[in-house]
Amino acid sequence: MISDQELPGLTDDLLGAGCVWVDYLDSRSLPPTLTDKAPRPGDEALRFVTGRRPTVEWAVAAMAQAAPNVTVRRGVKLRELITGAAAVPAVPHVTGVRTTSGEEIRADLVIDAMGRRSPACEWILGAGGRAPIEEAEDSNFAYFTRYFSGPRRPRRMGRALTPMGLFSILTLDGDNDTWSVTLYTSSRNKAMRALRDTATFHRVVSACSRQAHWLDGEPITSVLLMAGIIDRYRRFVVDGQPVITGFAAVGDAWACTNPSAGRGLSVGLLHAQVLRDVARRHVDDPLAFCLEYDAETERRVGPFYRNQIAADRARIAEMNALEAGLPMPPPNPIMAKLLLASSEDADVLRGMIEIALCVALPQEVMARPPIAAKLASMDGYSLPPDPNIIDRDRMAALLDG
Repeated sequence: MISDQELPGLTDDLLGAGCVWVDYLDSRSLPPTLTDKAPRPGDEALRFVTGRRPTVEWAVAAMAQAAPNVTVRRGVKLRELITGAAAVPAVPHVTGVRTTSGEEIRADLVIDAMGRRSPACEWILGAGGRAPIEEAEDSNFAYFTRYFSGPRRPRRMGRALTPMGLFSILTLDGDNDTWSVTLYTSSRNKAMRALRDTATFHRVVSACSRQAHWLDGEPITSVLLMAGIIDRYRRFVVDGQPVITGFAAVGDAWACTNPSAGRGLSVGLLHAQVLRDVARRHVDDPLAFCLEYDAETERRVGPFYRNQIAADRARIAEMNALEAGLPMPPPNPIMAKLLLASSEDADVLRGMIEIALCVALPQEVMARPPIAAKLASMDGYSLPPDPNIIDRDRMAALLDG
């Protein structure tokens, strides 16, 4: 939605590059327990275009390159922030950046969009500012991914992300007749490292009844491992005072989580929209800009980060308990009811899709009268065990072959 509002033409560019539409409300993808499968006005807003990261980044970069009043300079590395006369007493004010070659690039506002590896904290300290608030933790997930290609995309049966006990499985459509299957698990579970082996990976995916058919293609990679992904959050206003002015971090440079939910682009677009709106109002007032940007970030974007961190902590706790043979920690009762209700109630299903696509927060969805009434009617219900879950003993057998 934000992309169509702010970047008209990008959807067509992505489709032209081979990206594809995904519709979780397609009749073939709906839960068999859902009786109301009729389309509704507004369903088109819950469709989205997707592709592999290099393809999406190429299309976005091409749009930026062609935009008027935008200069893209590739291969230029930055070294530090340049400061000038303070706009707020005792707070450094950024007036540009210095490259590694010594060139100075001046700006009314320097925006950090350098992603999760941004050195912003070091640069701010180097410019004489106070340290931003920073929270960082490793959610201890390890990801095992394989990419496939074929003439037909796999039919989606159920959710894109499905917990399966000791691991979760993530199935994603890609561009140009490609797709991927990811198994992610606790990095502390050494036995699961066997998933690097292609035969073991395929054996485990084949045991997932709703996802096994995603193997029906030509593998185009080995099993790729990714681990050590840090969840991090930064805040640049401390005790009501900015640590630096003339500077703003956006997207992953502000906060980032593990990639299992696939929300980085969506949250980044929302955050960029917030940044643009605040800059229009206050770019000439550095203090007002910093304070409002901080407040709007916390109000409109921060909850997506907090909710994902809570979900990650709950999921890794489940995995670790199962590995140790301990009882599973109780699920979040509200989210458990939402999940159960989404299989039989069309309103709740659409709300869950909105949450997954970052169109709405869980708090907003649960406050809607039809959904609130549905959840109230389920008081006392508990989420039944999923018969498709792979238990500890069966998982050990699959890993051993």
